[in-house]
Amino acid sequence: MADIARTLARTRRPGAVERVLRELLTRSEAEKLSLRWEIVRLLSEGKSQRTIAHELGVSLCKITRGAREFHKEGSALRKVFRRQPAS
Repeated sequence: MADIARTLARTRRPGAVERVLRELLTRSEAEKLSLRWEIVRLLSEGKSQRTIAHELGVSLCKITRGAREFHKEGSALRKVFRRQPAS
């Protein structure tokens, strides 16, 4: 994971990173990763787990892991999303 992270961090073009991820991941893996990202993004906006479940049409169980990681003290996810511009 560390090597992947270093390599992607050096790639300054989002389109190139997206292409690498699409080539590396199966369609199913990419969809799951995208869903997890969307869940954490919505958590970062302050939305409740129930609201997210309703908006995305997923069970609360799907949201639990992301929420647990997002709310941990020192969460890297929270730090990343604080720096993200609003979409």
